[in-house]
Amino acid sequence: MKKYITIIIVLVVIIVAGIFTFLYVNDDKSDEKLTKIRVNEVTRSVFYAPQYVAISQGFFEKQNIEIELTTGQGADKTMTAVLADQCDIGFAGPEASIYVYNEGKEDYTQVIAQMTKKDGSFLVSRKDEENFDWKNLKGTTVIPGRKGGVPYMTLEYVLKKNGLNPSTDLILDDSIKFDLMAGAFTGGNADYVTLFEPTASMTENAGKGYIVASVGEASGEIPYTAYFAKKSYIENNSDLVKRFVTAIYEGQVWVKEHTSREIAEAIISFFPDTDLSLLESVIERYKGIDVWNDTPVLKEEAFELLQTVMEEAGELETRAPYEKVVNNSFAYEVIK
Repeated sequence: MKKYITIIIVLVVIIVAGIFTFLYVNDDKSDEKLTKIRVNEVTRSVFYAPQYVAISQGFFEKQNIEIELTTGQGADKTMTAVLADQCDIGFAGPEASIYVYNEGKEDYTQVIAQMTKKDGSFLVSRKDEENFDWKNLKGTTVIPGRKGGVPYMTLEYVLKKNGLNPSTDLILDDSIKFDLMAGAFTGGNADYVTLFEPTASMTENAGKGYIVASVGEASGEIPYTAYFAKKSYIENNSDLVKRFVTAIYEGQVWVKEHTSREIAEAIISFFPDTDLSLLESVIERYKGIDVWNDTPVLKEEAFELLQTVMEEAGELETRAPYEKVVNNSFAYEVIK
């Protein structure tokens, strides 16, 4: 009898010890704080759906990261925020990092992950043009964004491909700030404007313009939007940067594997003033022109194409070395 009592006591002790161990471990995890990363995005757009998916689906939390997201309203402003340590990671065109490197800054920025591979803007006309041709822009005024930015340079690239001289055949009005472009157009300025989604569709739905062409579809692939950080930040936070890129990659994969409706439902909180059905149609439009990179890797041939576009736009005198400006080490590691 004593033998059985002893066995029962031992079993009770083991069970109780197991319960206490479980509670201790889980309590310890609940006290574990997320590491905050301050991200400054160039603008708020459905074009960046994989980023919002990574946040809403908990991919960053899974990597023990909390994202503090702010919007710069222009690649120059986003880069300024990074260089001034107002944020940790910038999200804008890779051209910003090329400019900074060529300025000779010792602590220059490096691209750590590419998000989009085509221009995400759409050409909005003041009138309906069912059979639109890029040559229709001859003699007109277009609001294209900031001179020196990828949207402006990509549009120039498209114009040249279609036999137009951006300097003499039309007026590119770059005097209007990025976040004021839609308002300026609907207020009566210019014949055309390039707008990202959902702003382009919202402008059309309001009866203020007509979407007549996709700049990205006309230009073809180009490294359009990417994440970058100062070299010192990357070196001092290598594990954190790797976890950040891992979450971005999971967002890219999720978007590729899910429907436009599912993506719209996942990111609707980032666009509270946009109807879910409109959001779904916008995502379907982006899927149709294949704007999102499959992985965070920015390939060398794509980087050199971007520099060619910059040269043709008269914005680049000296090419920046790929191996200095682009740091694919984290991207290659996470996609293995």
